[in-house]
Amino acid sequence: MNLTNLAVSALVANSVSNNITGLNAWDFLTAGTSLNKMGASGWEVTGDPHRARITLQEIFSGTQTSGTTSIAEAFGTNLKNNWPQLAFGVVGIPVIANVAMKLIRKPIVLPLNRLLGKKGLGLEVKV
Repeated sequence: MNLTNLAVSALVANSVSNNITGLNAWDFLTAGTSLNKMGASGWEVTGDPHRARITLQEIFSGTQTSGTTSIAEAFGTNLKNNWPQLAFGVVGIPVIANVAMKLIRKPIVLPLNRLLGKKGLGLEVKV
């Protein structure tokens, strides 16, 4: 796995987490632990009426420590209201990254590989 694939995977994971749970991937995974100042309950009104915050700890416990709807209702509401952003994050980000890599690959990397080959270095640069 190269660095580009890792970055795309992180962006897609963050998009999915943000649009379904209302939290970025880091806050979703670490809320309620010593790694994050956020409490175990992510249930808050975020100022955005289309997002309910849900943490991993709440999913494992099966209940939200505060809030008036269930976790399933919160997931459903977030998914219903944020599906366009979710679709773009899951489909659009990898497509854009793939097109961008194809566009920049040839003009930059091929001349660099030729130059390294002419210098007698057995190196090959990959993007």
